[in-house]
Amino acid sequence: MAVPKRKTSRSNTRSRRANWKATPVALATCPACDAPKQSHLACPSCGTYKDRHYSAAERTEHQG
Repeated sequence: MAVPKRKTSRSNTRSRRANWKATPVALATCPACDAPKQSHLACPSCGTYKDRHYSAAERTEHQG
């Protein structure tokens, strides 16, 4: 197994890790209620997805 000959410097390590960023969640508008929702998921405000209603997906007032 290959072993590095020298220690990687802090600047090289940090510049390599600088590209590990979280991407923001892409939001789309719900066709039923025009609320922002995540793509390919049921709408959290009205609970519809592809013209079907899912009551489990609706956000409750006091959740958590």
